[in-house]
This record gives sequence, structure tokens and C-alpha cells, in this order.
Amino acid sequence: MKQDVTEIIDQALAVLGKKWDVDNLPQAEVEFPRDEAMGDFATTIAMRLTKILKKPPQKIAGDIVDEINNQHPDFFSKIEIAGPGFINFTFRKEYFQNCLKTILAEEHSTLNTDIGKGRKIQVEFVSANPTGPLHIGHGRGAAVGNALCNILKAAGFDVQKEFYINDAGLQVKLLGQSVHARYQQLLDNDVPFPEDGYKGDYIELIAKEINRQDGSKYLNQPFNECAAFFTSYSYKMMLTNLAKDLKDFGVIFDKWQSEKELHTKGKVQESLDTLRSKQLIYDEDGAMWFKASDFEDNKDRVVKKQDGEFTYFASDICYHKDKLDRGFDTIIDIWGADHHGYIPRIRSVLEAFDLPKDKFEVILIQMVSLLRNGEPVQMSKRSGAFVTLREVIDEVGADLTKFIFLTRKADSHLDFDLDIAKEQSSDNPVFYVQYAFARISSLFRQAVEKNVSGVTGENIQDADLSVLDEDEAVSVIKKLLQYPVVFEGAVQAFEPHRITYYLQELAGVFHAYYHKHRVVSDDNATTLARLSLCKGVKLVLEEGLKMLGVSAPERM
Repeated sequence: MKQDVTEIIDQALAVLGKKWDVDNLPQAEVEFPRDEAMGDFATTIAMRLTKILKKPPQKIAGDIVDEINNQHPDFFSKIEIAGPGFINFTFRKEYFQNCLKTILAEEHSTLNTDIGKGRKIQVEFVSANPTGPLHIGHGRGAAVGNALCNILKAAGFDVQKEFYINDAGLQVKLLGQSVHARYQQLLDNDVPFPEDGYKGDYIELIAKEINRQDGSKYLNQPFNECAAFFTSYSYKMMLTNLAKDLKDFGVIFDKWQSEKELHTKGKVQESLDTLRSKQLIYDEDGAMWFKASDFEDNKDRVVKKQDGEFTYFASDICYHKDKLDRGFDTIIDIWGADHHGYIPRIRSVLEAFDLPKDKFEVILIQMVSLLRNGEPVQMSKRSGAFVTLREVIDEVGADLTKFIFLTRKADSHLDFDLDIAKEQSSDNPVFYVQYAFARISSLFRQAVEKNVSGVTGENIQDADLSVLDEDEAVSVIKKLLQYPVVFEGAVQAFEPHRITYYLQELAGVFHAYYHKHRVVSDDNATTLARLSLCKGVKLVLEEGLKMLGVSAPERM
């Protein structure tokens, strides 16, 4: 639909450009009007041409409308000039009926655009420290990252999903130390628990597993004598649990990149040596520093501390260089909103390596407030501090959780009410959308039970779509035709929540149509036409839900 209008305007401009004796006129841009009374599409091309042509925009708009009517006299039911020079287009009902016919014939192939052309994109998301369970903030990041990868793949990009494992440094060592203390306490060796140690039931569970496996083998051994075992065993067990929770959430990664591996392979030191050769590393106060202030950062950053330990930033320097060295055209990091200040730091790194910083994108994930009947949910026993993603999945299911995480833009705060998530009502957004899909499936089963002529399963033969002349039917078709535009916008902006918004709107216009017009009736021609419309809605709902990683149930 958008492409049709754009091409028609550009054809008119090609003719008018010769009359106006102007070459290389800009291409038309069209958009959906905010008010449906203003038509199906609008363009501001006349106002954009005012400076070039030195004419009033209304006069330019009049010339464009006259040329379009000359070239396509029967295509639109109405073309109007509004305000300072907007041109509003309204299609004929026959146009929408033909478009529905195309959707039904070509199905899913009409809904996506090959924007990527095989270009390589890496999306790194979640990347939680393997020192505790995933919390709901990680869950939101997982939902956004997975949905983003789905739409990018559907748009023709070659996508790799990556999890960066923070398995080096003090945090994993502290995890091992916490488990070691609990293990000793289980065996009645009352060692003090680390002051900043990790709490929660999961620490004791790991300690019990070690006791079950090895008995008292490590009893009375100081942590420094068995640190390697406790640290390695604990974080690997946590990582296994993280991977299982993510898999149950429908998120499977293509690559798990170990931070520790970057060190053991010498890549971190190699990256720092390269920066030193560029005079971008210096030593001061017993520490090693990167000259980040030479670029976008507001100060220089430590990469190796006085005690000889590398900082996390040193690993990040190496990791982001490594990503682009692997040949990705774009790398996208999905971070918590509190990491906003880290963006110029990484951009400075890429610039220091003479790598294109415009290939680096960041999506920030804002906090989630978990509520029950409008009240904040208390802390979790499992984690000791926060409600885990696993607890939410177990209570309301993966589909509901993902969909609600995607109901707002990623960098907007989100309230997640568990009670509303379990309601079977229009207040529950995922129920509202999935119920539209299930309702259509039920209509087809009803048609088969009634032996409606022309219906076999969900296949419809010889439907006369000209019967769909009600305003509500046309509104449904218009909404179906908006999906490719919404999809393209979601891909280009890296904003999968746009699909969620759209699906709620589509479900809304469908439910309104269903309540006003009986679909399966004694009038065979009307039944076939209306079932065809329902099938179009079902195709688009299925496609959109697939992009979000949410199921489309046949029954509810």
C-alpha cells in the first residue's frame, strides 16, 4: 500500500519535473495520517518542494494531484489538499479487496521486506554474571534481544545471537567463596560467611550438590587451597541453570563467549599492546591507563589495577574489537539503562583501533517494577534479593512474560502486574491478541461442522471479496496492510515493541468487527468472504506473534 502511493507520486513528479525544468526532485515520503478522516495516506512532498520551485505549496500540491488524476483516474476514491499543502489519499474499497486477495494468495511472503540483503549483524544480550539467577530485568533484555533477532532475520539479515560470559574477575571468585563457606557450614565447620558474599537458596543448593558428589573431601580446607574448584564448579552450575531458564523462555544463543578465554588466549594483552603501540596506553600510579579522553570519553580509564588485575574494561576493549574483527557489519549491545555512561567509552575504543564506531549500536533496557494487584512484590527467597525470571515464568508462563516485556519501548520504565497477566480479559494484552487468533480458528471449525460450501479446513474456494464493503471490514484490511510498514519501521529502528503495539491494534479492530458482523451465517457468499477476511487476520497475527517469540494457540 505504501509502495503503491509512493510510486504513483514519483511517477507524477517525473512528468512534472520536465514541465518545471527541474532535475533530481526528491523522492516522495508518505505516512499514515493520525486521523483516519484525513485519508489512508498523506505526503508533505509539496511543502518540501517549495524552496526548490519557488512556488506556494498549495499550487505545487494542485499540480501533483492533477497529474496523478491524469495518470491514474480510477485508482483513488479521493485526493485532497489540506492545510499548508498536505496531500491526502483515500483508496477505493476495491483496492483493499484486491490487496486482501494478494495476502491470501501469497501469505507470509507479502509481510516482510528483504532489508538486510544478507548483511551480518551480531546481537549480544542478557550477558548476566553467572553468579546468581536471572532477574526480571535480564528477562526483559532477553525478550527484547530475541524479538529483535527474529525481526532482523525475517528482514534478510544474517544474525548471530551471543551471550558474553563474565567468568573472569572478582565476582565469580566471590561466588566460589560463598559456596565454599556454605559447604563448610553444612559439614558443621562454622566458618564465617564472606561479608559481601552471595546469599539466597541457590548458594546452599550448589554446596549441597558438591557435598553429594564429593562428600567431606574439602572439609576444613581453606578457600585459597580449593578456590579453583569451588569457583569453576559454582559458576558452571549457575551458567547451566541460566541456559536452562533462557531455553524455557524461548531464547537460545548461537555463541557463548567466555571472558576468561579472551585472557587465556592472550587476546586481551594483545589488544592493549596494540593500543600502547599507538601511544594510547600509559602507566601512572602503578596502574595502566587507556587514553579514552582523546576520544569521546570524559576521562582516561584504568585497564590494569595496581595489584596487577585487569579491569572489566580491559576485557571489553578486546571483546568489542574481536566482534568487528569477526566481520560483522553491525554489532548491537543490549544493556541495562544504568550502563548509559559506558557507551562513549566503547565508542572511544573502536575509534582508537580505527574501527568504524557507527557499526556499534546500543539498546538500553529500563527497569521493570513487578506488582501484584498494584502493590510491589516482595523479595525472593530463591535469590535473596530480587524476584527471579524463573519465578515469573512459573507463575504466568513464558508467552505472557515475553509479550508484556515487549509492550513498551525498551528504554521506558515498565510496570508488570502479575494479577493482570493472569486475567482472561481485554486488560491482559497477550490474552487479547492470542484470543483473536484462537477465535478465528474456532470460526473455521464452526464452518467445517456446518458443512459450509467452499470451506475445507482453513482453505476457502471461490470467495467473492466484493461482499466486504462494510466500513469495519475495510478498516480491518487497512490494518492488515499496515503490517509491512510497521515491520520495516521496527527493523530500521531496532524496536520490536512496535510489533506488539500493532498486534494489539489489529486484535482490537478484529474483535470490533466480529462483535458487529456474524461471520458464519446462512448466507454462503457472505460467510466465505468474511472467513477470508478472518484468515488474513490470522496470517498476520501468526507472523507478528512469531516475531515476538510468542505462541499462537488454536484454542483457549
